Amino acid sequence: MANLKTTAGLVSIRKSLELAQLTTFVPEIPSLDTKPADCYLLSAPFAALGGLSPSEKKIPKLFLCARCVSIMKSGICSANVCSYYCAACKYKQETLVTDCERWLEVNLVPQLSSQIHLRKLPQELLQKVLRSPRLFTFNEFHLLKTTLCWTYLQLNPRVQIIPSHETILMYFSSLPKRCSFLEREAGQRYITVFQSLRLHGITSSKHLEDLRQINFLPLPWLTQILSNHYHALENGGDMTLQKDFSMQAVRFGLLLKQEPRYHEEIISIYGFFFEIKAIRHEASAYSFYIQRVKQTDPALSFFTAERSPVSLRQEREVKYEIKAQCLMDGKWREFSTDQLTQKFGVTKPSCKSQVLKARIPSIPVYVTYALLFPSS
Repeated sequence: MANLKTTAGLVSIRKSLELAQLTTFVPEIPSLDTKPADCYLLSAPFAALGGLSPSEKKIPKLFLCARCVSIMKSGICSANVCSYYCAACKYKQETLVTDCERWLEVNLVPQLSSQIHLRKLPQELLQKVLRSPRLFTFNEFHLLKTTLCWTYLQLNPRVQIIPSHETILMYFSSLPKRCSFLEREAGQRYITVFQSLRLHGITSSKHLEDLRQINFLPLPWLTQILSNHYHALENGGDMTLQKDFSMQAVRFGLLLKQEPRYHEEIISIYGFFFEIKAIRHEASAYSFYIQRVKQTDPALSFFTAERSPVSLRQEREVKYEIKAQCLMDGKWREFSTDQLTQKFGVTKPSCKSQVLKARIPSIPVYVTYALLFPSS
C-alpha cells in the first residue's frame, strides 16, 4: 500500500478511500464544516494539504484534530448534532460527546423536536437526555409529544417532513387494538424510552384522553397515572408516590429570547394555580420567581372553562427549584435557587417564592421551574 507523505504525518491511501466513502451516510453541514462529521474528524491529518498557512502546516496532527473538534463544538445545531455525537463516540472525542449531550439537554424540545433530524437521534442518547436533571422542557407533555414523534419517525423511515401531532395520533390509533403499542413486538424496544418520562406530570384531561384513545401505553401504566391523580386530588395535592425531587418533580419552562422584557405563564397542578415569571430589568439583569394565583383571579377563567379542578385550600406546601441555563463565552452556565420548601398562601408575602436573580449577558435563556407537593 502506497503512502502519501504530509507535514502532518504519513497517511495511507486506504484512509483516503475510507474518508470518501463516509460522505455517503453522514449529512453535509454548512460553513467550514462542509464535510460530513466522520470525515471531518478523520481528515485532521490531511489538513496540512491545503487551506492552511505555511506556519500552520507544521502543526502536529493531534493539534489539527483538536482544532476540528473545536470548530464542530462551536457549530452544533439540529442538522448535525446527531452526526457529531456518533462521530465523537466513534473516535473517542469526549469533549465533543459532552457538548452534544449538553446541547440536547436544552434544545431537544425547543429545536430538535420540530425538525426531521429528530429521526437520527440514537435511542440510548435520547434516554440519557430524558433522564438528565438539566433537561429543559415547557412541560412534561411536550416531552411526551417529542418521544411519540421520535417513535413515529423510527417506524416510518420514508417520511421526509416532520408530522403534526394529530397525524401521529391518527397513525397510532389506526394500529390493531388487541394490545397497546408498547406491548406489541414492534413497540417493546421503546419501553425504556417512555419509562424515562415523568408521565405523572401530565394532568390535562384532554391529553390523558388522547393517550387512552391511541392505545399506546400499557393499560397498567394509564391506570397508575390516573390513580396517582385521583389520590393527589383527594388528599389536597399531596404527591405521596413522588419522593425523589430530582427525578420526579413536575417541570415547566420559559425560553427567553428577545423582547418582551416580561414573561409569565399560569400553570396548574391538582387544583393549585401558579404564575411562573421571568423579568429582564436591564441589559443583563434577570429575576425569576413563582407566585401563587388565587382561585378567584379572572385570569383563571380559561382553566375553569377546561374543567380544571380548583382547590380551596389556603396554604399548600411546595418543594421547588428555579434554574436558569445559558451559554456564556462558549460554556454552559447554571443559576439556581437549589431545592427549597415553602408554604404558599394566596396573599402577599406568602404567595411569592424566593427570587432567583442573575446577570446573564447572552440569549437564549432556558428557565426551568420544578415543583413537587410533599405529603402535608
